[in-house]
This record gives sequence, C-alpha cells and structure tokens, in this order.
Amino acid sequence: MSIQPNSKTLIMVVGPTAVGKTAMAIRLATYFHTSIISADSRQFYREMSIGTAKPTAEELNEAPHFFINSHSIASEYSAGDFERESLAKLQDLFETSDVVVAVGGSGLFVRALMEGLDDLPKASDEIRNTLNSAFKEFGLEPLKSRLKAIDPAYYAVADVDNPQRVIRALEVFEASGYPISHFLKNEQRKRPFQVICVGLNMDRARLYDRINLRVDLMIQSGLLQEVESLQEYRHKPALLTVGYAELFEFLDQQRSFDEAVALIKQNSRRYAKRQITWFKKYGQTTWFDPQDFDGILKHIMHQIPQHSKSDH
Repeated sequence: MSIQPNSKTLIMVVGPTAVGKTAMAIRLATYFHTSIISADSRQFYREMSIGTAKPTAEELNEAPHFFINSHSIASEYSAGDFERESLAKLQDLFETSDVVVAVGGSGLFVRALMEGLDDLPKASDEIRNTLNSAFKEFGLEPLKSRLKAIDPAYYAVADVDNPQRVIRALEVFEASGYPISHFLKNEQRKRPFQVICVGLNMDRARLYDRINLRVDLMIQSGLLQEVESLQEYRHKPALLTVGYAELFEFLDQQRSFDEAVALIKQNSRRYAKRQITWFKKYGQTTWFDPQDFDGILKHIMHQIPQHSKSDH
C-alpha cells in the first residue's frame, strides 16, 4: 500500500514510568476504534511481565495490542528490528484505520518508530560477551569511563546510567574502530504518516509516590520469583535494567532484600527523571496531565485530517 502523506496519523503517547501511559493509550485507541503499538524495550518479552508493568489481561482486551509478548528473552531483538517490524505492522493497520496509537517510555524505540535510527555496525557475540562479563564483574563505572575517553561527544548526551546504552556504544567501537557518534548522523527519515506526540507528566512528588507504590505492588505480585526464573538469561541486555538487576544482586547475596527493593525505587525514580529529560529535549512533544483526556483529544483533533474525525 502507498500511504498518502499525512492522510494517516500515528498518535505517540510518551512519558515517564508509572505516569499512566497505558491507560491513556487505551482511552485513545477506544475513542478512535483502533489498535496500539507498544514501543517499550522490555514488554516484547513473554518471560518479563511483572517487572515491566505490562498491561493486564483486562487492559489487553480493551484494545488490540501489538509488540507485547511478541518475542522470547532467549532471542536478540534490537531497536532496528523493532523499526522494521513496527513499520510493517503500521502499514497493515493503516489499511483499515486512519489513526493508530503507539505508547512507550523507551526513548530509543520511540525514536525508531517515529523517525528511524542510523545504521550501526553489528558486534560479534565474542565482543558482546566480553563487555557483559566486564559489567558483571566490575560494574558500570569502568565502562562509563572508557566510553567517556573514546567518545566524549556521545557521552555528553547519552543515557550513560543505562548499561544497555553504554555497552552498545562500546560494542560499536570494538566492532568498527569508530566511536558511535561517528555513525549517529541524526538524519530524520520521512515517514508516510504524520506523528502527533503527546507527553504525559505530573507533579514530581506525585509521580514518585506512584513509582514507589508500583514497586511495592510488583514485589507483592511475585517479582522476585520472576527474576529467579530468568537466572539463565541474566546477561541479556533487557535484564540489565531496573527491577531485575537489583534483585539479581540480592540473589548473589550482594545486598539485602530490603536494600534491593529500596534501590529499585530509587533507580526507577532516576529513570523517570531521565525519561522526562529525553522527551523534553527530543521531538515535538506537547505535554499534558494524564487526567486531561479532553485537552489531549482537542489537541489531536486540531491536527488530524478531516476524514479521520468523521466517525466521532
């Protein structure tokens, strides 16, 4: 299908963890009688449910969702893979819908969908395993120092507290001999649809309360048991993340359970802060309170082609 430019609209819902993106995406998808594409770097994996705050079974039934439980943690799945597959899925969905909703807090995957990624060299398994082993043995700080030395330009703008990002940047250098900034031209690819990016945010204290409560509920729902079941995959990038890494440290007897839970809360709050910074710095995002559905709808309706409004 050849999509006419701007005859189709992707509504992208972004914002920090625990702000209410899932609920808003479902409300919008229900209003427009359409589907939801998840751009969350961890919700792809069937084996990771509690720690990724996946939509509940009831929520998944309220609107068709894609890229949730779509892959196994045993397989490699990159932002580039997601870009190719999500664009193909959008092509299909736009056959029958003028509007599709996407939702996510993973900046790299959101960017992959909205405007594309630069082609980066692939590293060998040997390089990846060496870097992951170094991270496991010595922690993130030595890897960050190395990245800062070889690529200060990327270090200045990257989310360097995210092990995935640091390891990926070092992989590119090891595989090619060039720093990752050499490949990041930031040339936005034209999409054959318009993107309306809606950001959700709220008072910082309120958000942090929601994050702390969410972590408590994850623990009550069996997050530790989920982490125990993933021991054999703990070297995978998706498991080097908040909620999993801290509990692996508890299982390794590096910290107490209470310390691990407190650290999950702290790291989740820090991650939320970085997400807000990323989405404010990047893209044409218009910000709303998560309760302001009417304001969000009005903002969207001002921008979508007239025929998309006719059903409502």
